[in-house]
Amino acid sequence: MSRVYARRLTVSASLTVLVSAATLLAGSPAQAAPPDPVSAATARTYLGQLTEKAEGSSDGYSRDKFPHWITQSGACNTREVVLKRDGTDVQQDGSCAAVSGKWHSAYDGADWTKSSDLDIDHVVPLSEAWKSGADAWTTAQRQGFANDLTRPQLIAVTDNVNQGKGDQDPAEWLPSLTSYHCMYARMWVDVKHHYDLTVDPAEKKALSGILDGC
Repeated sequence: MSRVYARRLTVSASLTVLVSAATLLAGSPAQAAPPDPVSAATARTYLGQLTEKAEGSSDGYSRDKFPHWITQSGACNTREVVLKRDGTDVQQDGSCAAVSGKWHSAYDGADWTKSSDLDIDHVVPLSEAWKSGADAWTTAQRQGFANDLTRPQLIAVTDNVNQGKGDQDPAEWLPSLTSYHCMYARMWVDVKHHYDLTVDPAEKKALSGILDGC
């Protein structure tokens, strides 16, 4: 609803709230995907620009140092926004919880109809980020990273697949669907480059091999 149109509405404040809620529930058509990452060619360039160094220590790490899921708009937190974005025919209740919809997990090819079967994966895991330079960030910077909707850092996937991934990098873990490896590597490098995070030698070698085959 544009601001111009909103000014022309001659309704009570209570009805305005109802209109806003209806707009939220209907939402816009789902993208069914995170934002597009850079191309494979650009990812190869970005990978060459990343600082290569041994992975840092996890000393001091805590997920609490990456506050999430934060409120994005109204009653919607980051998790609910991603569920809406990555699903099809997603319906949300008044608190923005996804009560129905369809989701396809790009990592393993599984399809789901219950949001409880999905986790929101941090493509570059929080612990991995900590060991790659985020330990020196402020809490506000880490919060921005953990809730980033503008880069390909968050994706709805099968919960136990995400849990199996843990904090492993592409030298240690890749999606079971090999057809998604190129996309995953592009996403990973795009995020690491934007946040100026480091890569360890094995991680860089694995990413380079994947991107060379894209």
